[in-house]
Amino acid sequence: MNERKKERSLVLIKPDGVQRALVGEIIKRYERSGLKLVAVKFLVPTEEMAERHYLIDDGWLEAVGSKTKASYEKKGEKYLFDDVVEGGKWVLGKLKKFLSSGPVVAMVWQGNEAVGIIRKITGGTEPLSSDVGTIRGDFTVDSYPLADSDSRAVRNLVHASGSPEEAEKEIKIWFDESEIIKYRLVQEQILYDVNLDGILE
Repeated sequence: MNERKKERSLVLIKPDGVQRALVGEIIKRYERSGLKLVAVKFLVPTEEMAERHYLIDDGWLEAVGSKTKASYEKKGEKYLFDDVVEGGKWVLGKLKKFLSSGPVVAMVWQGNEAVGIIRKITGGTEPLSSDVGTIRGDFTVDSYPLADSDSRAVRNLVHASGSPEEAEKEIKIWFDESEIIKYRLVQEQILYDVNLDGILE
């Protein structure tokens, strides 16, 4: 099979998605696109596991802190930290607390452009500004200002890998390679067989 058809993405249905009984609906959205589910588990992550997940990129703390600082400045509010790394650590603390607050569904999806397709179906990070028709746009109303006022992470139901490289790093945190099932899904013949051989009797 062409390697493009084997691109993988990590998806986490976060504690709010599980508590809102949206697991089936979220899985259905990805399944309908033609992606193949190759691994799934139900677990309560530790804070240490959540921290490893967010810190797979060495520059994550600085990048998130800078983004938070820019957001505060845009709102005309004072940034609370001396440097952006401290701000990133503050965000990380909220994310770790949220991700480890209850059960999550961890999944690996596979298929052509899996990362991009999943991010399109999932919607933007902030639910309030996500498009109608996306998971976040359809099923939650949270926003950055509301989360900030409550000093918590934004509740956006799902984590989806940002790039194929990020996906491969994240998958290794949540799954052993032996837990990822290699199998043929019948619909792959319709999606990927060049000539649609074998449809007519």
